[in-house]
This record gives sequence, structure tokens and C-alpha cells, in this order.
Amino acid sequence: MKSEVSEMEGGDGGCSSGAGRSSCDTFALSELPQDCIAHVISFTSPRDACRLSLVSTTFKSAAESDTVWESFLPSEYQASIPSSLCCSSKKQLYLSLCENPLLINGGRKSLQFERGSGKKIYMLSARDLYIVWADTPTYWRWISIPESRFEEAAKLINVCWLEIRGKIAISMLSPMTHYKAYLVFKPSSGAYGFGFHPAEVSFGLVGTEGYKRTVYMDADRGLRQRYQIVPRRIGLFTRSRFLGLQNPAPRTVASDDDQYPKARGDGWLEVELGELFNDGCTDGELEMSVLEVKGGYWKGGLIVLGIEIRPNLCK
Repeated sequence: MKSEVSEMEGGDGGCSSGAGRSSCDTFALSELPQDCIAHVISFTSPRDACRLSLVSTTFKSAAESDTVWESFLPSEYQASIPSSLCCSSKKQLYLSLCENPLLINGGRKSLQFERGSGKKIYMLSARDLYIVWADTPTYWRWISIPESRFEEAAKLINVCWLEIRGKIAISMLSPMTHYKAYLVFKPSSGAYGFGFHPAEVSFGLVGTEGYKRTVYMDADRGLRQRYQIVPRRIGLFTRSRFLGLQNPAPRTVASDDDQYPKARGDGWLEVELGELFNDGCTDGELEMSVLEVKGGYWKGGLIVLGIEIRPNLCK
């Protein structure tokens, strides 16, 4: 590395001048003690630490030290790390927690990190959410599925009033960070009732208006809207059945693809609920909500894993 630091000695800062020129004694940063270099690197980010490890062997040793990588791990969750998670270094532990969510709060939430920045990512399990009629087996059932990080997921059986809400303390999130919230779910075989009317979703500080928008829970709807294909649906559980009527699906083209669910890398779907900026100076709780209560259509066949709040690094 060619970066150099001027030595400050005496009243002239270690510099001498003469014959129209000046010179300063300098030294390479790599000549600093390794623990000093590690301390400086700990104020950067995981991405920067990896880049700095390429500078020299001294920087590599400092950048991969436990001193640096422990600074990227929140101390308040050290007790939640299972003993079965055996890592030879803090760096390996950090990378493991980027790929494998850590269950916290009695298994009702999960925590992981965005690999490059170290920003916190949380997911509230379905059990940590307020779901109207969730404990009424006629409407919802609690099931265990192998692909879930949590012990249970909520399976929608049949409702006409869909209401899901979640809350999280702002202090748990990384400061000075843009966050987005997503409902994480998947349809089961025979899912129905989600193609007729959009759901109203929101994300914001409790007690405020927050960010509001409408989304569709039907993953196929985006494709149909893009090609203006309107299916003929005769719902067995809609109010129109009792009136002998069939309402056509709306033909309005969406303004953006964020209105529709997208596939995740873990096999689930997600739909965006909203976004906000955490300045690190605001106290209180954030609330996320999903409501489909106006259409009157009965719907079912949805499996809800939870709500994820993660950094939006594109901002």
C-alpha cells in the first residue's frame, strides 16, 4: 500500500525546507502495530475489511482478527448463539449468521446480517404476528413444514376478512439505514380468492399514517396483467355465488411490479409492504399490516411464514 502518514515531530511537524523545497519523514501504514490497524478497521464495514485484507500480509492478519469481526456482531445476541454453532473464528461466525438466520426471542424472531454491510435483517414469525382468527381452526391452522426456519407457520383455511399485523422496536434496527418490509408466504395447492381484490398494506411508525400501498397476493396476476389475460373465475366461496353473479377480475394495469409477489432464494414468495429510513434518533415501534377486508371474497390456501424487515441498500 502506498498510503503514507506524516510524522509530527517538534514544532515544524518533522518537516524541513531548503532551496525552495520541503520534505517530511514518512512511514507506511503497514508499519503500525497490528492491533492498532485492527482497531481502525473495526470502524469500517465487513466489505471494507475484506478489501483491506488484500493490501498486505500485515493488513490481512489485522483484517481477519477476532477484534475486527466481533465488532460487526451485536453483543446483545451473543447469548442466543447455540453451542452447536462451532466456528473457528469470529469471521466464520459472522459469515455463518449471514447465511443461517439466528432464532431469537424464544424462536419467535430471526436475526441475520447483510453480508457486505453488516446491517441487521429481522423476520417476525407468524406466531409473533397478530392474525385475526389465527387460533380458530375453521379459519387458520398452525402447521410445521420442513422448509420453515420457525417451528410453525400459519395456513389460511378460509376467511373473508384477512388481517395481519406485526410490530418491532425501532431500536433493534441498524441506524442510518433504509429498510423495507415484506410479507413472506407461499400458496398451497388449491389456493383461491386472491385474484379479485388487492390487499392494503402499510409500514410505518406506530401512531402515524406511515407508508401505504395496495398489492396483490396472487403471484400469477402480474403475468396476466402484463398480457391483459383475464381468467374466467367462478368462485365457490364468494358472495356473488349466493347472488348468482360472477364479477370479472379488474383489468387495471399495475404501475409497477412491486405490487406483485416475487420469488425468494429460499423457495418462498414475498410482497413489499413499504419502506422507511431509520435515522437512529427515533424511539418507539414500527408496525406492518396486511388487510384485505373490503372485497368480501372468501379466500384460502395461503401459508404465512412471517414478515421480514431488511435493509434496502439501493438507496
